[in-house]
Amino acid sequence: MTLSTPPTPPSTAHLALPFFDDAHRALAQGLLPWAAAQDVDESDDRAACRDWVRRLGDGGWLRYCVPAASGGALERLDSRALVLLRETLAYHSPLADFAFAMQGLGSGAITLAGSAEQQAAYLPAVANGSKIAAFALSEPDAGSDVGAMAMRAEATPAGWRLDGNKTWISNGGIADFYCTFAKTDPTGGTRGITAFIVDAASAGLDTSGHIHVMAPHPLATLKFTDCTVPRAAQLGELNGGFKLAMRTLDIFRASVAAAALGMARRALAEAVAHAQRRQMFGHPLADFQLTQAKLGDMAALVDAAALLTYRAAWMRDESERTGQKPSGDLTAAAAMAKMTATENAQRVIDMALQLHGGLGVQVGSKVESLYRDIRSLRIYEGATEVQQLIIGKSVLRNAMSAARPPEGARTAVRSTEVI
Repeated sequence: MTLSTPPTPPSTAHLALPFFDDAHRALAQGLLPWAAAQDVDESDDRAACRDWVRRLGDGGWLRYCVPAASGGALERLDSRALVLLRETLAYHSPLADFAFAMQGLGSGAITLAGSAEQQAAYLPAVANGSKIAAFALSEPDAGSDVGAMAMRAEATPAGWRLDGNKTWISNGGIADFYCTFAKTDPTGGTRGITAFIVDAASAGLDTSGHIHVMAPHPLATLKFTDCTVPRAAQLGELNGGFKLAMRTLDIFRASVAAAALGMARRALAEAVAHAQRRQMFGHPLADFQLTQAKLGDMAALVDAAALLTYRAAWMRDESERTGQKPSGDLTAAAAMAKMTATENAQRVIDMALQLHGGLGVQVGSKVESLYRDIRSLRIYEGATEVQQLIIGKSVLRNAMSAARPPEGARTAVRSTEVI
């Protein structure tokens, strides 16, 4: 299926919000015509993903996935830039968004913790699209429960030997390298995990177990059998892999919300265009109050998701810029954005499909493909239920903190009681 043309160009009104600065607005204004001009045959998802990585690299957009020191466009990874890129790409093609996102997520741990040699070997190639990245964390029995990871990494005289399986790995089978997490202390739980960079050509690595899903994109199960990597393949601190994985995911969680936001905006645009041209009882569908009410619901859901998404990205960027802890909980803000944007996008797309009637379920229509594309976003990088737990715990922590007397007051009370 060839990339379909949007009914109308996406609105840029959100760029005027105070979350963004002139650099972000220039980025978005340059990306919009580029994305609209692309024409990629997506009938073969693996070939299409390679094509998108090449195009995104040639266009300079992958430079936003790495810092300037490694050939990136900005001094450091910028969450708002990632949000704008993913929102725009997902509006035009969820597979384009996937290709972009995985270059960032798959190399993010190298940006955060890689040695100078590792960063030089991988990040410039990620930025120009000559290497495809992947992030290998999930296992058959360790998804949300990362501590249940069973894959082992044992030190050898030559380096490290990896044994075990990873599954649901995006870019599995087409990636040039995998940022892979394994247990180096089997009894250490999350404190016994270490990260490694495993090149796709490594002996003992089998990436042929392709996984087919309802919205096709490259996924695979990886099998590591006596897979030996050099000592220099260790990424970051020994047994520091869990914190590194969580830091990487924190950077990109708000961008998942942005991908959902882009799909929701496209569904709303498709619904508006259909309502304006579809005739019913001698009138355009848009003339009916019930249609207007549905479109109103959809627009409000989109804007609510947008504000939470932009806020989360802005909060992270501000904390990075100032080096100070933000006034709010960054992790909870990202969780709110991810949960709200993906759940709202599912509702918006469902309403857009309903508005299309029978045309909505016709294979090949845009709303039909969006209906399939959005579903996985409510699961990966932390399912909605996980985000609810993160937010709920943050609410309870804040409530307990607010109820606790100041340190001086607590001391005075204790002194009085002693007296």
